[in-house]
Formats: sequence, C-alpha cells, structure tokens
Amino acid sequence: MDIATTHNSSDFDAVASLVAAGLLYPEAALVLPSRVNPNVRGFLSIHKDLFSFKSVRDLDLSQVERLVVTDVNQWNRLDQLSGLRKKKDLVVHIWDHHGAEPDMDAQEIHQEPVGAVTTIMVEEIRKRAIRISPMQATLFLAGIYEDTGNMTFPATTARDASAVAFLLSNFADLSVLENFLRPAYGEKQKDILYDMLQNAERVKMNGFRISVCKMDIKGHINGLSLVVHMYRDILNLDAAFGIFTDPEQKRSIVIARSGVDGLDVGRMMRTMGGGGHPAAASAMLKDVSPEGVKEWILELIRDNRRSTATIGDLMSFPVESVGPEARMDEVAVLLEKKKYSGMPVVEDGRLLGVISRRDVNKLKKASQWRAPVRAFMSVGVTTAPPDMGVPEAARLMVKLDIGRLPVVSEDGRLIGIFTRSDAMIYYYDLLPE
Repeated sequence: MDIATTHNSSDFDAVASLVAAGLLYPEAALVLPSRVNPNVRGFLSIHKDLFSFKSVRDLDLSQVERLVVTDVNQWNRLDQLSGLRKKKDLVVHIWDHHGAEPDMDAQEIHQEPVGAVTTIMVEEIRKRAIRISPMQATLFLAGIYEDTGNMTFPATTARDASAVAFLLSNFADLSVLENFLRPAYGEKQKDILYDMLQNAERVKMNGFRISVCKMDIKGHINGLSLVVHMYRDILNLDAAFGIFTDPEQKRSIVIARSGVDGLDVGRMMRTMGGGGHPAAASAMLKDVSPEGVKEWILELIRDNRRSTATIGDLMSFPVESVGPEARMDEVAVLLEKKKYSGMPVVEDGRLLGVISRRDVNKLKKASQWRAPVRAFMSVGVTTAPPDMGVPEAARLMVKLDIGRLPVVSEDGRLIGIFTRSDAMIYYYDLLPE
C-alpha cells in the first residue's frame, strides 16, 4: 500500500500539495493530519466531499510500502506516522521546498527553493499532462498564494508565477481565495494587537529593527499570524516575533514575520523545532519560559550576523580622493573625466568632507574656480562603519537622499565608499554601470 501525507497543523500549501500527490500517485491513500489551520478547516468543511482523505486509524500501517510526504522532510512533523521510521524496506518520496536537510532516508527527493511546494508539483502535473478540475486548480492556487504572501514574499520565484498563470488558465477561482485566505480578525485579535503595541520594545541588532513581544493567552486563538504581521507593519520593523504562552497548557507558540532578505525566520524557527519560510514561520514549544524563548530568539539573531552581508563586504576601495588644497577647476575636470558624482576630501587618511558635482555647478566667478576645495566642500558628512548591514545603509541613503556613504574605521580613517551601485549589486545582483 502507498500512502501520502503532509505535516501537522496543515496550511493550504500542505493540503494542496497532498491533493497534488493524489494525482501524481493515483494508487496512494491520502492521509490528512488531525490538525489543520482554521482557514483550511473552513475550506474543507464546505469542499470535503470533493477530496478522498483518510485518517491514520483507517489504515493498517504494517502494509505501507511507500510513503510520499509533501511540504515537509522531518519525521517529527508527521501526525501519528513517525512510527513508520522504523519500518524496514520503506520507500520514501519527498516533495518539499524548505531549506532544511531531510532526516528521512528517501529514495526520491524533489526539494527546490521556490515559494510553495505546490509549485513543484503543479509543474510535474503539467509535464505529465494530467487534467485538473477547476476546484483542484483553485486549491493549488490557494497553496501557492498563501505560502508566497500573494506573490509578495522574498522567496517567491518566476516558477511560482508561471504555475499561477497555468492554474488561472485552468479556471482557478480567485473569489474562493478571497474568502478563505483572509485570516480571522475580530475583537480578540484587535485586543491582542493593542496590548502588543502598548508594550512594544524595539531593538536594533545586526542592522535590523526587530521586536520580540511576549503575551499570555488562554486557549486557542485564531488569527495570531495576522496580528504579528500587522504588528510588524505598524511599527515598521524588519522582523517581529510574537511569543504567545498559555500558562495552563504550559506551552508557547512563536510566530515570526520578516520583511527583509537578510533575516530568514524560517531557518530560525526550524532551529526551535518548528518550520516555515524566510518571511513567515512558527514553532510550538512546551515547558519553556517565555523569557527563555525570547533570549533564544535574540541569540539566533546574533548568530545571523555570520550570514548577513555588510557594507564592508560590498564597498568600493581603495578610495580615490582629493586633498583639501586641490583647486576647484582641477577637481571639476577630475569629476568629469571619472564620471563621478562626488569625491571625498581626505587629509592624512581622515575624511574632512565631500565635494560633489552639485557643488561645482554652483561656481560662477573665475576666482571660485581657483579656490581650494576646502572652501566649497560639504562637511558634517554622514559616515558608516564597515559592519553596518546593507539594508540599514540603504535605508539611510534613501532617508538622507544621498548617493554614497563613506565607510570609516573606528579611528576615523576612510577605508571605502558604499554607493547606490553597491546596493544594486546586493538587492538585484546587477553590475554597476
């Protein structure tokens, strides 16, 4: 017997990929975990007759010869099926898109860095020319949309967009998505968000603006992921972490949302035993103190420094500069010849100011052209240390409307220049002009 399953606390990508597995493995029994997300439960309550899901208790696991898992590659995230790990001669096929290394001994692995695992499976369905119904197309579209944040998360790829186009051409219904992808937001969620904002603590770590908020809750509350997402947006954070603890159950759920490439909350939550994606992830923890969880999160962010690009990695050096006594007419020629928009003014290795084409264009009199640079250079120049994160440097340049940041050492010596072109290389992998 073949069975296909997905991770517990299933989201739309998990359920959609499970249904896709039924098309790719038509002999497999589809085992739906006992716990699914509230919006998925609402969808299935209406459409359950369209899908042939089974529960573990309906099956004789001793007869399982092949196990197909989707949207997961870890035994501990399978609902009541982890016992199959000890079964000899079990054939395992993995379909996943997360970055974690599988702990399953699989004979076949389809694991690629796309926004949703449903994308990979839709590609295979398309390749095999398997026909899909409008409802299947709609469910697959929901899986891709949810895991890519409606195609806005940084992990979204062109392959996800291509899969979406294919599904729409197969009559996927966007109105259904509008009803079921919108998380619940009512009085409970509004009160939690208000309390979080009242007690918000913002810190800057490794160049990121983050907040870790601890709250006690009673019982299960829907829509906490939306609350954390709104919390991050309202406070204009790079990443937000909500630690929601039920003291009676002695468990905490951690929900993380990131809006920057350099802070992968999915990797962090996997370290904590959970899962997710670079922009959205969560973990369930038992018998731990909220304060201990907070410190764990902060430590993971500190460790993130090793994988975060700094302006010291991308800056231009050595720096071409002019001395403070250079004549303005000489500097004007140099700027034109080099096609520079500006140059630092340096004496004995220390930055005194910056002379720009804008300063040159203000000159009118012949005497001004013969004057030294020190008479016209801009002083009080904003500088940055080499360990500043690229996102923070880019925000600073946008805020101040400047095209370059001189990079200085701790003793004030100029060691490089970080420019808009350098930022382009980081964000878009473009070559500077």
